[in-house]
Amino acid sequence: MSGSGSRIAVLLSGRGSNFAAIHEAIRSGELAASIAVVISNREDAPGLELARSWGYPAISLSHRAFPSREAHEAAVIAEIERSTADLVVLAGYMRLLSDAFIERFPNRILNIHPSLLPAFPGTDAQAQAIAHGVKIAGCTVHFVDSTLDGGPIIVQRAVIVEPSDTAESLAARILEQEHRAYVDALGIIASGSYRIEGRRVITTVKSE
Repeated sequence: MSGSGSRIAVLLSGRGSNFAAIHEAIRSGELAASIAVVISNREDAPGLELARSWGYPAISLSHRAFPSREAHEAAVIAEIERSTADLVVLAGYMRLLSDAFIERFPNRILNIHPSLLPAFPGTDAQAQAIAHGVKIAGCTVHFVDSTLDGGPIIVQRAVIVEPSDTAESLAARILEQEHRAYVDALGIIASGSYRIEGRRVITTVKSE
C-alpha cells in the first residue's frame, strides 16, 4: 500500500472526534493520506456536519431505511468502493460489521477500542476497567476481523487509572490518547512499513 496515495473511508455514528483528529493530522501534513468519503448510519451525526464543513463527501445511509442488514451493508460497501478508498476507518461507528463486509476489505478495516485489548472487549470498557480495579487502562487500534474487538493490534497507548477516577473521567483521558493513537496507527499503515504475522503487526524500516 503506497503512503501518499492512501485514501481513507471514515465510518461514524456520532460526533466524530477521532475523525477530527485524523483530519487535522492530514491538514497539517503529519499524516500522508486523504479522506475519500465519510459515511454515517445516522442522518443527525455531528461528524457528518464536520465532514461537510471541511469539504469532504459526506453520506448518510440510515440502517433504518433498508430492509435488512445485508442491504444496508451493500450500500455502504458500494459507497466505499466508489470512493476508491484504500482503508476503512471506524470512528465511533455503532454497527457491528458482518463477516461478509470484513472479508470484502481484508486487513483494510481499522478500529479503535478504549481498552488495552484483549482486556475489556465490548461495551463500557472504561467502566469494566474501573470495576476490575486495574491500575493502567488505555486504548488500542487494531485491524478488524470476525472476532469481537479482535484482530491484529497496531498501536496501544496507556493511561494511568487514578484512585478518584470514574468511568467518565477515565473515558475522557483515554479519548485524548485515542486521537494520538489513531493518527500513529494510520501513519504506520499508510507508509506501508509493516507486515502482519499471525496476530502480530510488525513495523519495518523501508530501505532507501
